[in-house]
Amino acid sequence: MSLLYKRSVRVSGLIHRIVAEIIREMRNLDTKKFVTITNVKLTDDLLNCKVYYSVFGTKEDKEKADRILKKNVKNVRYQLALRLNLRRTPAISFVYDYTNENASKIFDILRRIEEEN
Repeated sequence: MSLLYKRSVRVSGLIHRIVAEIIREMRNLDTKKFVTITNVKLTDDLLNCKVYYSVFGTKEDKEKADRILKKNVKNVRYQLALRLNLRRTPAISFVYDYTNENASKIFDILRRIEEEN
């Protein structure tokens, strides 16, 4: 039995891989080895795309990566259009993913509770 997915799910997976490649190739993002694309959410009409990313590093690294990604969003979309064979390339917005940081805080709280008991 084969699983059928909506087209937006399949295309978002493709966008995930391509945007990760584009970011690895960016010359002005010297923290690129610490930037990870964690998720891509694409609307069903394939016109809007949120690219979630995380940065391993200091607060300054995160701020710098955020500035560079948002400054280069048009270039990333252009590069995506060149590599993606769609009639219309979705508009991209970069969103910082706090999942890892939140999980780390929760584990820290649980560790402190365990130490108190």
